[in-house]
Amino acid sequence: MEKTNQQYDQVISLCQNIFSKKMTDYGTAWRILRPTSLTDQIYIKAQRIRSIEEKGVSKVDEGIKPEFIGIINYSIMGLIQLELDPSDEEMPNDKTQELYNTYFQQAKTLMMAKNHDYGEAWRNMRISSYTDLILMKLKRTKQIEDNQGKTLISEGIDANYLDMINYAVFAMIKIEFENED
Repeated sequence: MEKTNQQYDQVISLCQNIFSKKMTDYGTAWRILRPTSLTDQIYIKAQRIRSIEEKGVSKVDEGIKPEFIGIINYSIMGLIQLELDPSDEEMPNDKTQELYNTYFQQAKTLMMAKNHDYGEAWRNMRISSYTDLILMKLKRTKQIEDNQGKTLISEGIDANYLDMINYAVFAMIKIEFENED
């Protein structure tokens, strides 16, 4: 599990670097988005990945890696928006980075606990399965959003965002480190 810990941290670093650069370019303009809009952005990313997986080719020369990074970063934005609510106001970069790190660490802590219990079963899964699981989590999230966040027995929107982060991180680890072992 130490290898997973190190690889997860490398994915965090990659995603955080992109998030930080985009924040330099755009500020925190995404703060105006409602969580439902962020859920839809994640859906677009996941649907593009599935389309590329099924067609075997993409017309936009980016591949699936940037889409998984987008799923991770949009999910973290969603968690921030659930906590703070949408706003027209820019958020200071240091506070934004602090919240970003907090939620990524929360996702990692959850992953490490589940990874312990499941014995790294995710390493034997296909990347396409992570795509399907993310799409399933999105359907669940949309249903919870349509129910104004109310659930009878299920976890909430935040738990689904955390799971989507972890499925996307697993995909990134397989993409980035598949030839290592």
